[in-house]
Amino acid sequence: MIQCLHAMLFLSVLVAFAACDAPPVPLDDILIEKTFVPEQCVRAVKVGDYVRYHYNGMFPDGKKFDSSYDRGTTYNVFVGKKQLIAGMDKALVGLCVNERVLVKIPPHLAYGKQGYGEIIPADAILHFDVLLLDVWNPEDGVQIKTYHTPSPCSRKVEVSDYIRYHYNGTLLDGTLFDSSHTRMRTYDTYVGIGWLIAGMDQGLLGMCVGEKRIITMPPSLGYGENGDGSDIPGQASLVFDVVLLDLHNPKDGITVTNQVVPESCTRKTVTGDFVRYHYNGSLLDGTFFDSSYSRNHTYDTYVGKGYVIAGMDEGLIGVCVGEKRTVIIPPHLGYGEEGTGSKIPGSAVLVFDIDIIDFHNPTDNAVMTTVHKPEECDKQTKKGDFIKYHYNASLMDGTSIDSTHNYGKTYNIVLGANQVVPGMEDGLMEMCVGEKRHLVIPPHLGYGERGVADEVPGSAVLVFDIELVELEEGLPEGYMFIWNDDVSPDLFTEMDTDKNAEVEPSEFTDYIMRQVSEGKGRLAPGFDPNRIIDNMFSNQDRDGDGKITEAEFRLKADEAPHDEL
Repeated sequence: MIQCLHAMLFLSVLVAFAACDAPPVPLDDILIEKTFVPEQCVRAVKVGDYVRYHYNGMFPDGKKFDSSYDRGTTYNVFVGKKQLIAGMDKALVGLCVNERVLVKIPPHLAYGKQGYGEIIPADAILHFDVLLLDVWNPEDGVQIKTYHTPSPCSRKVEVSDYIRYHYNGTLLDGTLFDSSHTRMRTYDTYVGIGWLIAGMDQGLLGMCVGEKRIITMPPSLGYGENGDGSDIPGQASLVFDVVLLDLHNPKDGITVTNQVVPESCTRKTVTGDFVRYHYNGSLLDGTFFDSSYSRNHTYDTYVGKGYVIAGMDEGLIGVCVGEKRTVIIPPHLGYGEEGTGSKIPGSAVLVFDIDIIDFHNPTDNAVMTTVHKPEECDKQTKKGDFIKYHYNASLMDGTSIDSTHNYGKTYNIVLGANQVVPGMEDGLMEMCVGEKRHLVIPPHLGYGERGVADEVPGSAVLVFDIELVELEEGLPEGYMFIWNDDVSPDLFTEMDTDKNAEVEPSEFTDYIMRQVSEGKGRLAPGFDPNRIIDNMFSNQDRDGDGKITEAEFRLKADEAPHDEL
């Protein structure tokens, strides 16, 4: 058994040596060895196709006789048109882009018995290391493969539209020749009017904003026989991976969408109104560039007066308080070809989601609506009256500002004494106890452009729901004290309790307070009585020496009007 095994091993060695010494077996046909096969083969070479490939030409012993690499250019030729030696014509059929093969060609399918000058001898077997880079056919058109379609797609690219898009441009073998991403700037152009190579002009039509597609074109629709003289060789197929970011037409106006109008809309903005609104600003592809919310402050402006971009000026006309809408603005009504620099690129379509907080007109007055009025109303408020009332205060969008009910007490003022904003002053006039009113006060009759820190925004319209609780009738205008009875003819003597012919401040105060307590006189309600009396004393103390003499003392009826006796 062991002897048989040794005999078999010896025989194998003899066969191996015999094989090494044997002459090469003649080739009857081409022999193809695949050295690299790409994972995907989108297209294989057919007869009649035009190909671009690199090669190294060698003899079986490895000696190189030719190379496209040495010339720095691919070999470009039609396949199956007898423009190549027969073996290469046959070997290229069925190859894929980026596929690499070693092709062995017998003499009768190469240069035969004649050879090729001094380069290739007669009856030479030729080896070609081939790398296929490109394939196309004269009948090819633009090929489009969409790999992402946004939803919804309300508009598609048409001829004469202006678009902004990013792209990566490669040759068919994947070699990158250009990219807008590396420049960090979109490519901006009109479509379908010859501003682009023909294949791109065709390939961009029908795209939606946000759509991604791969556009493949033959050289006849790209840079043709000569290429671009730099990165794109002649007769090269081109592949563009495109994402559309923006789309408009020079004829576009603004577009208003997603309109949410409140049920109650008694008034809409007109030219000249002052508007406070919140907004989120983005580009058409959704890229955010600004927001009033992030600043925690509304954007406040006049509309129709050129204070904002033309598209926004138009988009803010005809809106109600509480209305929400999306305004899409083409660049010629936005920031134009230049944009704003870092945030808004040139020729960008702008999308604003806006929320109208309030608006008013500089000519507006306070608007008063009576919600409830009691059947009996003997007295109505007037200037000088001391009143007590409850209120709920809010902004036009319903945001609560303040309420007397939160404190469990009324708000008390003297009408006409500038103790409240002018709009409230007007709204409280001629009101009955128990009456309820709804007041809308424009900012120029409220807290103006500055507002109240942390409470009322600047230029805000105010809304008050008020109820008059109590009314104390004031004194005639110009008086801080009046007599209910006839004035004593011995008034000075009665005040001068120590009979020194001088009235001291304490004597004056005691006397006035006694008249009030006995019902003989009245001080103006709503003010500090001591401050009123001090003022009355100062008016009588004409020489300012801190006491009143009989020569200084006069009744109000005896002189020009001022706040004293």
